[in-house]
Amino acid sequence: MPPCPACKDLPPELVCRIADGLDDLKGYVSARGACPTWHHTLVPPSPSLLINHSDDPAKRCTAAAIKPRRSFNLTTIPSVRTCLGCCSGWLSLSVHIDDVRSLLSLFHPITAAEILLPPLVYDSRLVSKIVFSPNPATDDFMAAVICDIDRVAYITVGARRWSVLDPIHLTVGDQFVDLLYHENGRVYCLTWFGDVHVLFLPQRRRREPIILEGETSIYPAVHNRKIIQMHGTGPDLNAPATIKALLSSRGSKLFFDAATSFAPPYNTISTFTSVKNLVFCNGNLYQIWRNASCTVTLQLQEGGRCRIEHDEIFVLRYDPHRRPCWDIVYDLRGYSVFIGRNNSVSIYAEGVPGLKANCVYWIGGRGRDQGMVFDMKTGKSTPCIPLVDGVLPGSLQSTICWYFLSD
Repeated sequence: MPPCPACKDLPPELVCRIADGLDDLKGYVSARGACPTWHHTLVPPSPSLLINHSDDPAKRCTAAAIKPRRSFNLTTIPSVRTCLGCCSGWLSLSVHIDDVRSLLSLFHPITAAEILLPPLVYDSRLVSKIVFSPNPATDDFMAAVICDIDRVAYITVGARRWSVLDPIHLTVGDQFVDLLYHENGRVYCLTWFGDVHVLFLPQRRRREPIILEGETSIYPAVHNRKIIQMHGTGPDLNAPATIKALLSSRGSKLFFDAATSFAPPYNTISTFTSVKNLVFCNGNLYQIWRNASCTVTLQLQEGGRCRIEHDEIFVLRYDPHRRPCWDIVYDLRGYSVFIGRNNSVSIYAEGVPGLKANCVYWIGGRGRDQGMVFDMKTGKSTPCIPLVDGVLPGSLQSTICWYFLSD
């Protein structure tokens, strides 16, 4: 039904009062889409923090929006599922069948649309993060997942199973910790020590999805068994993909070495910052490091010592034309980045109400499970949403990821 012509003539104050009564994110998003006037008047709900309320089954999940500084209910997210990723409003969800099999899907909590992915037959305890192409559809999607310390897998539409790539040669003690989906089917894979590999997925093409025929059983175990049987035979039907080290993908014959990839003292710090993420910002590739363990004083390879505070964050920019190719930076030229289980996002934040420029928005810290913002100028982290209705300190809740809608 088209919007009432008179709605565009309502004063902004009244539009905001109407929106204040919309507690559900779907209703708020629908109101912003009513007409250009409402879209301009109502503050975008992105970025938000998805929060799971384990102590309140009726509420289940909320989206704590940073800009309007309020929370919205999300009642459509299925329970007893684990979120492994997020991109363009879609979540990647997992249901563990047993230790070696997981059912995976892409789910949109606003529209309640769900794309069932073929099962990943691999040790589900080793599956840590999924990234996928933006705005997926049942006949057009691709996804990649970390499925072991040195292995990644991928899936394209129409395939029966995930293709698990051969183990990647990494430094002893190293392992994959983050994935970043970028344009043209490139997935950047980051390791604990700061090594980067690039997965080149096959060219996207629309194909008919393989679906489970017949009525869906009301018994999940029966339904899951049918899915496993359907996808367990025949070729996986994925087109070939390749993976290369970042340096070699740029034509260099050099291999990763922390001593030559990072300038002192970051060649030493790289092995002690256990949380690492990748993000593209204003056309440049960055690594975000965080010391999630405790305050530590390191003995540097070149001599001397370096003290790293608990939850201290380091931002390094990649330059393929210089050595070392990763260099520390102290601002993002007005941008801010959002890292976590979501596919990392960068936003120009200079002068944007509710956001801080040259910051890293992250999740966790000192036993807390909340959204934090690291100011690159001051070198300090603070809660990004000190007081938002529905987000109560000390309650049994867990922060899932940063959530962005395609506006």
